[in-house]
Amino acid sequence: MVLTCPVATGRWTANDGGPGRTRRALLRTGALLAAGGATAPLTGCDLFDGDEPPPPPDPLEPLAAEARELAARHRAAIAADPGLADRLTPIADAHAAHADEIHRLIGRPAPTGSPGPQPSGGDRDGLLAGLREAEQRGRKAAAQACAEAPGERAALLGSITAARATHLEALK
Repeated sequence: MVLTCPVATGRWTANDGGPGRTRRALLRTGALLAAGGATAPLTGCDLFDGDEPPPPPDPLEPLAAEARELAARHRAAIAADPGLADRLTPIADAHAAHADEIHRLIGRPAPTGSPGPQPSGGDRDGLLAGLREAEQRGRKAAAQACAEAPGERAALLGSITAARATHLEALK
């Protein structure tokens, strides 16, 4: 159907004599083009996507933070008493490695910056007593995390628990 508009009447009339489009089809096509033309540029700029919420925290993130904090505590004790460096540096390095490995396992990078706790106690015995208490809490936390973890995480957490138990012995 072809639409014609005679000049004399000013009205659209249908002409069934040849190929063409109806007025309704033309209006529908125009509306679709207008709607598509208006929304197409907006879809490319994520206006309709919204922000994705951050993933929930992994249950091992507190254990990684604790490992970083333990490493920092040992390094602070070394700074307070350099004579403890041979004894405490391997422990501090182990804690740092544990934190890195936990972050690798959970697939998230370690936070930037490092905690800087002040050494506890003023003398060597006070420093070591504070480290033993922190290691004891850390060992319990690692053992609990190991018991609650799925199998693919239990091996790493068991190793961390065992390492923290040996750290306690080294601090006696």
